[in-house]
Amino acid sequence: MPEARAHQGETLDRLCHRVLGRTAGVTERALAMNPGLAELGPVLPQGTLVTLPDAPADEPAIADTIQLWT
Repeated sequence: MPEARAHQGETLDRLCHRVLGRTAGVTERALAMNPGLAELGPVLPQGTLVTLPDAPADEPAIADTIQLWT
């Protein structure tokens, strides 16, 4: 599991995007892996060490189909 330090003014989702290249499904897992991180507020203090999940494999997007007319 990679670790990264927050830059000045950085949020968790921005840190995830900077390090892992994506936020979908990663930000929530990072919050779960770092107890107490949410109490620091939306902007992480500079230098906060954050444990990140392993980069997930690209998953195909699945969209629900809605049929308007039958």
